[in-house]
Amino acid sequence: MHYDYLIVGTGLFGACFAYEMRRERKTCLLIDKREHIAGNIYTEESMGIQVHKYGAHIFHTSDKEIWDYVGQFAEFNHYINSPVAIYKDELYNLPFNMNTFSKMWGIRTPSEAKRIIESQIAELEIGEPQNLEEQALSLAGKDVYEKLIKGYTEKQWGRDCRELPAFIIKRVPLRFRYDNNYFNDPYQGIPKGGYTAIVEKMLEGSEVRTGISYKDFLEKNKACPEPDTWDKVLYTGMIDEYFDYCLGALEYRSLRFETETLPEEDNYQGNAVVNYTDREIPYTRIIEHKHFEFGTQPGTVITREYPAEWQKGDEPYYPVNDDRNMTLFARYQDLAAKEKNVLFGGRLGQYRYYDMDKVLRAALDMAAEEL
Repeated sequence: MHYDYLIVGTGLFGACFAYEMRRERKTCLLIDKREHIAGNIYTEESMGIQVHKYGAHIFHTSDKEIWDYVGQFAEFNHYINSPVAIYKDELYNLPFNMNTFSKMWGIRTPSEAKRIIESQIAELEIGEPQNLEEQALSLAGKDVYEKLIKGYTEKQWGRDCRELPAFIIKRVPLRFRYDNNYFNDPYQGIPKGGYTAIVEKMLEGSEVRTGISYKDFLEKNKACPEPDTWDKVLYTGMIDEYFDYCLGALEYRSLRFETETLPEEDNYQGNAVVNYTDREIPYTRIIEHKHFEFGTQPGTVITREYPAEWQKGDEPYYPVNDDRNMTLFARYQDLAAKEKNVLFGGRLGQYRYYDMDKVLRAALDMAAEEL
């Protein structure tokens, strides 16, 4: 078969691009090294519950066009992300807001909270922050930092906050109102029936082959008596892997998920997302999946999320966008610009952290440019 596009990766970027191409009667062949489609937004059913296999994904956006676009593939509920945080034996609301400050200091008014934070910052006498710890302290004060930022951040990055660059925390979102809505976006929710169904609809009419890497696919295809051909490639994998790490490996952070089915437990923690900010607890959060869709099923499914160092062969989740890595990425971009008929897209192909709405916007922009 001859295709207009070979798309490497069936995540949201690749699937959206394929959908737009199919609308213009372009042919697409998609491959994925995983045994399933949908990349990191893949959900699968367990006990009638849609389980987010690769961590919690809450769709949120301020872009009405994107909200309407994704709404054609699924009906969204009105889920609002309101996580809670546990520090030792204390429980706090997130994001940092008046509910958090009231519990922490026994106060009621925004002016009281501001005075405490400003007093703590002044006592520290930090000039130009030299590391993440100093940056966070200079923005949020001692109590918020030590109870809700320090341990969680050190687990997430696998190193002491004093060893991390200050730029990682550009700001600390302090809200001086009683508001547990984590996102400021006006449009947010969870697709009823899970995210996999969205990708399935996007991929209708395109050929999909899972369980094969790009490199293995090329070798296998080359050995065929009548190999498949294509005009262009959209590559959504790791850009450094595409070039066989010829300039060195970019850095990522990885994750490990420990999922547990609890048929005798109807409600394990009372919330979809509970963060554990104490450094001594090895996981950063526990997800209880049924609460994303206000589930009333008997039994429940929970997932503990463990940050991990990334090694070649591991699943990359978060790019480490420090100066060294961004300089290296720029060099890979120079190589990519010289690749004939190859597009690079998505979180790994463009080495940046994307929220889902930004993934869709970037994919739509690339498709529009192609068309």
